Amino acid sequence: MSSSTLLQSTAALPLSQRLPLAIGSCLLGALLIYFAGFSHIDAVHNAAHDTRHSTAFPCH
Repeated sequence: MSSSTLLQSTAALPLSQRLPLAIGSCLLGALLIYFAGFSHIDAVHNAAHDTRHSTAFPCH
């Protein structure tokens, strides 16, 4: 299958459908970050903390 065939077969979503998906994705991401950052479950918080350190992201 050529790339021109792939480009022709995909359909772009209108803004009215992309906007709720974008907002939902941002809310889900913020919820996950908030949950991991302020979790009282040590395993969850430490996993997020170790991931930040392994990617050289300053966290404190």
